[in-house]
Amino acid sequence: MDKKLLDILACPVCKGPLVYHKEAAELICKVDRLAYPIRDDIPVMLEDEARTLAEEEEV
Repeated sequence: MDKKLLDILACPVCKGPLVYHKEAAELICKVDRLAYPIRDDIPVMLEDEARTLAEEEEV
């Protein structure tokens, strides 16, 4: 994931910062507990495509 792209991306729900999880290929919003997938090196920033993080998942 390009550092410059990561710097400008924000959660589409709360507009907050995202954390990149390379091994899961996801961008995580800690506030909303949502994980946005990255497919073919392209972040899918749609709320409908995000998965909700389970309580036991570390954020």
